Amino acid sequence: MIGLIRGILIEKQPPLLIVEAYGVGYEIEAPMTTFYNLPETGSEIRLFTHLVVREDAHLLFGFATESERRMFRTLIKINGVGAKLALTILSGIEADEFAVCIQNQDTDRLVKLPGVGKKTAERLIVEMRDRLDGAFISGAADRNLAGPGSIPDPVSEAISALIGLGYKPQEASKHVHAIVGDGMSSEELIREALKASVTR
Repeated sequence: MIGLIRGILIEKQPPLLIVEAYGVGYEIEAPMTTFYNLPETGSEIRLFTHLVVREDAHLLFGFATESERRMFRTLIKINGVGAKLALTILSGIEADEFAVCIQNQDTDRLVKLPGVGKKTAERLIVEMRDRLDGAFISGAADRNLAGPGSIPDPVSEAISALIGLGYKPQEASKHVHAIVGDGMSSEELIREALKASVTR
């Protein structure tokens, strides 16, 4: 199993990108949430990967974060959701936001995702609701696409910090997104989210 690739980004044509590592060019399919964070071609990147082996092909999928990959692996275990649909879902919504939709049984939001009808949305909620705690961990620590020079995401850092303090992933995400504002640092988000959760 190929679990991680670090190399030079050679080409990016959604949903396909090519990463060269030790003289080998790997074709990798990635969700748009990963593409949005890609550096320019010629830059070094690191991707968490998942290999799907079929009779007619070996398909490699890449993700900016470990949490995205875990969500992808959870999705493909759901009846009727293959790798392609899982990739499409993660292209239309961030992993932490998707987890909140599942926990809140928000079918209205889910059916707006490409490829997801009402029946699929209901099946996702029923089958994923109890799997998210173990499968979904949001954090900024694994957001290392561009290496040491990458800009941290205050929202993800705040969510990660709350999880580290004992909050469940969906609770942490809900608290942070409820108070997030333009220009807020991760420290401000953590402080305000903690205040809000205590007063509720």
